[in-house]
Amino acid sequence: MEARTHPDGMTLFVARDEPERGSKGPFYVVYRTDDGERRWGFFCSNCETFDTAVDAMGRIQCNVCSNLHKAEEWDAAHE
Repeated sequence: MEARTHPDGMTLFVARDEPERGSKGPFYVVYRTDDGERRWGFFCSNCETFDTAVDAMGRIQCNVCSNLHKAEEWDAAHE
């Protein structure tokens, strides 16, 4: 895993071997610990930020560049 520093100063670990496809580039799973035990969120590879959001449907969106990962399974009733 790749150690990166969050703007708040904490060290986070980007798992480059755990990508999620995005519209502009992959998102990578981020962990709080280097052993992969404490999942923290996602890292946008397009603009290299931790500023991402995930909704209940599993969509991931970068709040900086609007990179988007659509949910794997969805139901039109949720739209």
